[in-house]
Amino acid sequence: MLLHIVARGRIGRSPEAELVDRYMKRVAWPTRVSELPDRGGREPDRPAAQGRRILLDEKGEVLASMAFAERLGRWRDDGVREARFLIGAADGFSDAERGEADLLLSFGRATWPHLLARAMLAEQLFRATSILANHPYHREG
Repeated sequence: MLLHIVARGRIGRSPEAELVDRYMKRVAWPTRVSELPDRGGREPDRPAAQGRRILLDEKGEVLASMAFAERLGRWRDDGVREARFLIGAADGFSDAERGEADLLLSFGRATWPHLLARAMLAEQLFRATSILANHPYHREG
């Protein structure tokens, strides 16, 4: 299953970009990162029926790492071909966009800068795939 991050805004050469790159390179599954301008621009063609759209949104579900991994594993086992994670612009997503999503995902009730949210998502993708591979990276108390 392809893990695809589609994010508004350019990350450029920054410490956050290094973190995203570091974690995405460690993910054993196919990955892709696409950037869109803050305004305008077109999302890559939406995933087919075998795809899932996940919006990072403050109104979303807060999933523990194990639950997130289980969700990805279930999608993979059900034949989902792409899990597309969207990070919106500063004003987030419209109600219509939220309604079209397969999952609204939140990293807690705090507001995170977009570049940090992208790095946190990359790390969680690595952590989830590591959990599914029984790799010792994840330690649960």
